Amino acid sequence: MRRTTPRQTRPRPVRAVPLPAFGVLLAALVGTLAGCGAAEPSAAPPSPPVSASASVTSVFHVRDPWVKAADGGMTAVFGVLVNDGGTDATIVGATSSVSPVEVHEMAMTEGRMVMRPKAGGLTVPTKGVHTLEPSGDHLMLMDLARPVLPGDEVTITLTFADGRTAEFTAIAKPFAGAGESYDPQPDGHPGASPTPSPGPAA
Repeated sequence: MRRTTPRQTRPRPVRAVPLPAFGVLLAALVGTLAGCGAAEPSAAPPSPPVSASASVTSVFHVRDPWVKAADGGMTAVFGVLVNDGGTDATIVGATSSVSPVEVHEMAMTEGRMVMRPKAGGLTVPTKGVHTLEPSGDHLMLMDLARPVLPGDEVTITLTFADGRTAEFTAIAKPFAGAGESYDPQPDGHPGASPTPSPGPAA
């Protein structure tokens, strides 16, 4: 019989991947894995813009503020304005929840002292003080929406020429003074006392 020998198969050579191509594949694989496992860092939130009406309470405050108690009509706020800032502070307006507010001064008109709005506002010099007092400069509450009784607290917000604000709270106290009156006179001018008066009743 004829013996048949099994045919030997020649092994197929293994194709080698060029090293540069392998490096590209490896880098792509690593990049894909890194992208799946790591989140991009979030950007830091932007700083809030500085408002033009930012409070200046840190450098401006009112010492011993008080308001004359009144059942209605007009009354006034007093105290010592203190400016610890590096520039002059000019108050051009004020607001309150109980009444419209005006910055007033005392002035001689036709031989008598009258109260009137202070033209150009009220300037407190840098590192200085300015006193609001009966028969002097004051903040006039023009038309009370409710009675201001002794012990009540009235919040006032001052507005400065540069748009900034400062807030303070005045305590209501009974005060007769030297005939100080804040009711309009027949000629339309607020009443006024011609002489300085003492401080509020304790």
